[in-house]
Amino acid sequence: MSRILIVEDETIIRSALRRLLEKNHFQVDDAASVDEATSRFNLGDFNLIISDLRLPGAPGTDMISLAKSVPVLIMTSYASLRSAVDAMKLGAVDYIAKPFDHDEMISSVQHILSSRSESDCPITEHDAAASENRTNIIGSCQPMQELDKRIKKVARTQATVLIQGESGTGKELAARAIHEQSNRANIPMISVNCAAIPESLIESELFGHEKGAFTGASSSRSGLLEAADGGTLFLDEIGELPLEAQARLLRFLQEGEIRRVGSVQSKKVDVRLIAATHRNLKELAKQNEFREDLYYRLYVMELRIPPLRERGDDIIELAEKMLARVCQRMETAPLRFANDALETMRRYSWPGNVRELENAIERATILAEGPFITTDLLGLDIPVSSLDDIESQFVAMNQATPQAVQTEDQSKLSLDDYFQRFVLENQDQLSETELAKKLGVSRKCLWERRQKLGIPRKSKK
Repeated sequence: MSRILIVEDETIIRSALRRLLEKNHFQVDDAASVDEATSRFNLGDFNLIISDLRLPGAPGTDMISLAKSVPVLIMTSYASLRSAVDAMKLGAVDYIAKPFDHDEMISSVQHILSSRSESDCPITEHDAAASENRTNIIGSCQPMQELDKRIKKVARTQATVLIQGESGTGKELAARAIHEQSNRANIPMISVNCAAIPESLIESELFGHEKGAFTGASSSRSGLLEAADGGTLFLDEIGELPLEAQARLLRFLQEGEIRRVGSVQSKKVDVRLIAATHRNLKELAKQNEFREDLYYRLYVMELRIPPLRERGDDIIELAEKMLARVCQRMETAPLRFANDALETMRRYSWPGNVRELENAIERATILAEGPFITTDLLGLDIPVSSLDDIESQFVAMNQATPQAVQTEDQSKLSLDDYFQRFVLENQDQLSETELAKKLGVSRKCLWERRQKLGIPRKSKK
């Protein structure tokens, strides 16, 4: 079990973060300051340290040098985002802005710990050669193979990249793959979610500001574009960027220079820009909600990440790799997907894409009491199947269990007859969960069709 140290002076935040991490099966200790952390604990005993940037006494950045080889994740408010980037230059493994989303925090922690586990393994010449050609993107379907080829090609250039895809498809993963295969890989990629930063702060955060530029600007501060000089800046959800900030970004892309808010001086910066969005920027441009000239500047190289529902058997490949990873992290016995769960995952539309799949598998792993994960454990909101879907399920069921209907010519039985006959003949021997599993439907679907057909539940003795 991975051991994590939280260094945070606000009791409410410290307690909430501790509960969140413990709920996700991490061993957690906490301290209110750098001095308390170093006096109470041996920092080398931890797998990860999560520290607030601003602490009483020594700043959280001191944990970076004190922890030595232990990775340090810095927490910061958006008002201090630039300082967090400075912390990364000092050696912090990553930063996360407060208030943070719980899923975002757990995802960051898991990524850091898994990356560290991989780096701890000895690397052979074969592994080193193979790593030059892999993107860490899992998928064998044609669209994903094409995406992999494009990533390898564009990574070798300095071209601006626009990544499009639905929420949860892995746009940031694709951006990171481009960065890690580029000649900028030795400098950390800075990621910014444009939708998460208040509109009043976005220009200052990206481009910096001079002292007195606006109320509260008590000192000069460089922005994220300046901080990313020599590296890569990833702007997620760029469709949410305000028009004023879009004009500044356009100038950067045209001239390779930035000007802080309140300044008359420009500064040259060498930054590769990767942008991502789930919105149709071309349509937004037609509606005057996004600058058309900026859209065409971004549209140098487009990468489209397909939604999970279009990836065929990639769903199962992803699910099995995720399940193995979750079992290892939670230190549980290896689990397998039952056949009904595999079929459900293939048929489900996955509106939340890969992120939803990962959450469903983690939930199922926590709830599993045996060696198999079944459909009901995944907790998916599955609508009632169409008649065609149910009919195909019944045909398959009757081919597999011909004894279910032997007394009549099956061609004379309606779909409802199939359902009613099977339920009545088997409900004394099978539970509702087992019945639903045999029928290839959810318990909710079974209950709804019972109501429709007036099939009573078996009496309880």
